[in-house]
Order: sequence, then structure tokens, then C-alpha cells
Amino acid sequence: MPNFRRLDAAFTDQLIALARAAGDAILAIYNAPETANIQAKSDSSPLTAADLAAHSVIVHGLPSLLDIPLISEESTLPPFTERQRWRAYWLIDPLDGTKEFIAHNGQFTVNIALIMDGVPRLGVVHVPVNDETYLGLDKTIAADDITRAEKYQAGCKLRVLRTRSMAERLAHQQPLDVLMSLRHGSAEAAALMEKLQAAWPAPINRRSAGSSLKFCRLAEGLADFYPRLAPTCEWDTAAAQAVLVAAGGMVVRADTFAPLSYNTSESVLNPSFLAMGDANFNWQSLLR
Repeated sequence: MPNFRRLDAAFTDQLIALARAAGDAILAIYNAPETANIQAKSDSSPLTAADLAAHSVIVHGLPSLLDIPLISEESTLPPFTERQRWRAYWLIDPLDGTKEFIAHNGQFTVNIALIMDGVPRLGVVHVPVNDETYLGLDKTIAADDITRAEKYQAGCKLRVLRTRSMAERLAHQQPLDVLMSLRHGSAEAAALMEKLQAAWPAPINRRSAGSSLKFCRLAEGLADFYPRLAPTCEWDTAAAQAVLVAAGGMVVRADTFAPLSYNTSESVLNPSFLAMGDANFNWQSLLR
């Protein structure tokens, strides 16, 4: 198994540069929509030339950084009998938010995650339309020259990560900012919102965002809570989960409140989950 403690600022710079290159490949098609070549996968989800272009950039670039197994949304999924032997692997979504890409609203991202023993330890989420990048790195695999994510430089705008204190918001009876999916609502989510409103002593502000940007908004301290009670795949969440956890947040299963983990079964569908900006707050007191 590679020595992950060698992940230094030079390594993360190269990884961010790779995500930006994938973003540039997406933008070339985004700015010429007649070349998008929109198709439907077997599950009816859309696939575009931009998904495939970004996939090609990333899968050709990652082995030179760290030559370990790789799973991409746009590649064939290895059987679990093979995957369960992996201690570490790359997990990528070359274009997270293909529907947002097609809608031309800019709310799509490039997601690259490093998974170790079922946990996202490193995540890069790049936003092509404004050339901004979110980076989360577990300090247990970081070299000594790495301290906080906002200090990393790769020639692009790197977002500062700092979640906000829920205890302070509660003490001052400030509104609770909840992020919801642009496209996926459910009766369960509506019921959860009613439960929150009954428990929180101030208004609930409902906001929306596409793709993994919801996790990133939490990591920046721009929102407090994101419940997802509709289907997602592991490549949709891993990179952004690493970003949020590095900033002081957490992502847990909605049924058990255990951390959301990866590569534990044949299926790569996530269970329903809850993402929170402040991991130190007693969220269960609001949600039980």
C-alpha cells in the first residue's frame, strides 16, 4: 500500500490542476452546446460528450499521481469480489450534475476522491464555470507542510472552508439554513422539515443548489444542513464529503447516524443521508 503520508502541497496542486483540466474539457462543450451529444444511459440518466471528455482527462492523469485502482461513473464497475480487496482507490464523478450542465445553469462540478478503508480521505470538487476549487484532506495522510486547505495554491481560486457554529446560532435564535436538491423532493424530506421547524426556535430558510455544491456550501459556512432522502451513488458524494469533513462537518446515514462509508457491498447506491456543517452540535436532539 502506498505511503499516503507523502501527500504534500505539490501533490494536491497537481490533483487540482488535473481537475481544472477536466473542467476545461467540460467548458469547451458547455460553450458549444451543439457538440454535447446528449444520450440516455440504461437507467435513463443523461450522458453527454462532456462527461466522457472529463472522464478521459482524469483517468489518464491519476495514475501518474498515485497508481491505485479507480472507479468512475463513466467506467465499468468492477465486481465487489474484486473491490472488497482494495484498501485504497480513486472514486470520481467526471461531471457531477449532468442535468444542470444540460440546463446550462452552471451548477455542476468535477469530483475526485481518494478512498481509504471505506472513508473519503481526500476530496477535490472543482466548479468549471467560475474556476473555483474546494479541497478537503484528512490530516492523518498529509505531509508536514500541509496545514489548512485554504493555503493550497494551484493558480486558481481556492475556496476558504470554515463551517459555522450551531451552538451560537441556537443561542442567538438565528434562522436555520437548509439546503435542498434542485430536482429531488420527497414526502420524507417534507416531514423532516416539519420536524426541524418544530424543534428550532427560529425560521427555517430553504435554499437549493445543484450537484455536490450543497456539501460545499455547508463547508463554507453558507448553510447548516442538507438532508438527502433520495437515491445517490457513491461517486456523487465522496469528494464533497471529504471537503465537508475537513472543514468541520459530517455526513451520516439517516437511519443509524453512522458516518457514510464506501465500498461495503455490491451496490454503489448510498443510503439516505444527512450532511451537517457543525459536527460538534447535537443534531440528534433536533431530528429524533
